[in-house]
Amino acid sequence: MAKSKTIYVCSNCGYESAVQYGVCPNCHEFDTMKPAQKKATAPLKQKSLIGEEAVARSIDEISIDDLARIETGVGEFDRVLGGGVVPGSLVLISGDPGIGKSTILLQIASRIVQQGKKVLYVSGEESATQIKRRAERLAVSGKDLIILSTSDFDQVESLIESVKPDILVVDSIQTMELNEIDSPVGSVSLVKELTSHLMKIAKTQNITTFIVGHITKDGTIAGPKILEHMVDTVIYIEGDKFHLYRIMHTVKNRFGSTDEIGLFEMHENGLKEVLNPSELFLQERLKGANGSAVVVSMEGTRPILVEIQALLTPTLFGNARRTATGIDFNRVSLIMAVLEKRANILLQNQDAYIKVTGGVRLDEPAIDFACAMAIASSFKNKEIPATDCFIGELGLAGEARSVNRIELRIAEAEKLGFKKIFVPANNLKNYHEKPSIKVVGVKTLAETIKKVLG
Repeated sequence: MAKSKTIYVCSNCGYESAVQYGVCPNCHEFDTMKPAQKKATAPLKQKSLIGEEAVARSIDEISIDDLARIETGVGEFDRVLGGGVVPGSLVLISGDPGIGKSTILLQIASRIVQQGKKVLYVSGEESATQIKRRAERLAVSGKDLIILSTSDFDQVESLIESVKPDILVVDSIQTMELNEIDSPVGSVSLVKELTSHLMKIAKTQNITTFIVGHITKDGTIAGPKILEHMVDTVIYIEGDKFHLYRIMHTVKNRFGSTDEIGLFEMHENGLKEVLNPSELFLQERLKGANGSAVVVSMEGTRPILVEIQALLTPTLFGNARRTATGIDFNRVSLIMAVLEKRANILLQNQDAYIKVTGGVRLDEPAIDFACAMAIASSFKNKEIPATDCFIGELGLAGEARSVNRIELRIAEAEKLGFKKIFVPANNLKNYHEKPSIKVVGVKTLAETIKKVLG
């Protein structure tokens, strides 16, 4: 019988050591090295991570199959994944408590069952009765949607063998326990081993597996960092649980882009897809207010119109205060520096508050001009016409730099009823004018401010 030995594992990063340290040598956190039992195992034949015999072959001899995706029937979810789930993939879904992780997975399970597939939904957090009540509220049913309420992963493995599901949901990985691992539930070593078991199940039996993961107070997934490296896809669901909207995006996707986002609206009967995000983000825009500018941002392949707001007030004490929500603070600092140097907008004695509405976070360079125009509008106390919007990257010399997919962005602005759009002049070289929207090419920020605000 294999003997076990005591090792020490960091509860923050998963670092393992034969001796206990007061400070983890890897992540430098204090008092995180906890004892755990590790079984000594006999040497095994060389195998890959998914349990297959490791064989070296020429790259020309390796055949690949086209990814036959399964469409879940939830369009926004499929968009985020790149067109649907890949059979045999391992998907980690994370988000704040109460954000809707279990709700969306139960809805997806119901849609997949309607396609004639079998789903095993395992919950270590709720009883079967609680899941049934939630299913009735969501109008979810189906004889091939099998519910198992347990935290015993050995029981889950046995049921997988007998049920042979097409889809497996584990809610959540931090509540499962494994008899062969003598570690507390939710510990780093146990979560790592459970994920390894689930990966082997997914790859060898071609079962698409969804794992729900808790997050820590700083917004990272609880457990070892290797958990994110082991899975195929990592999805975050974000949003304020006291508000309606939920934004879904991937930070890792082996089978598709990580640029796409999905937008949902939380209702009593579950999460509903938002098919026109631009209209949603602009529906509460206040007409006649200064400090407001609209940008056409690209989220993956989807253009979205979003309002950027700026509020400038005179500084009363000490240094000027600057805050930014939904946009990188360093980007805002750069834009404000260019405004001062290149457009004579003197902001050193102004407190500045910048916000992207709708809970969206914008990262692409094309938002620079809209942010700058919102700040200039608030500074001059002049409103930007409600039918104007802006696209363009801002250079340090105050120049307008071209951006990608300009025609797609302009078409989205036209669809939402905007009459004028300001874009970098270089983007108009091969552009064909449309009668319903006036496209104005600009070369500098100062020129744009003069044309719009005088």
